[in-house]
Amino acid sequence: MMEENLRRALLLSRGDWSVLVTRPLSAGLLAAALLLVIIVMLPAVKSKREVAFQEET
Repeated sequence: MMEENLRRALLLSRGDWSVLVTRPLSAGLLAAALLLVIIVMLPAVKSKREVAFQEET
């Protein structure tokens, strides 16, 4: 359903991707999605860094 609506939005804007970030609502939703992705990935990155910088004894 998301892909269909993305295609519809691009058709209405004649292929202009900037319409997805110039509107306040869509820009806010994209920012929230990006923030959620970062929050989900932080623990995995942190644990890999701890393993990588662990000193061998």
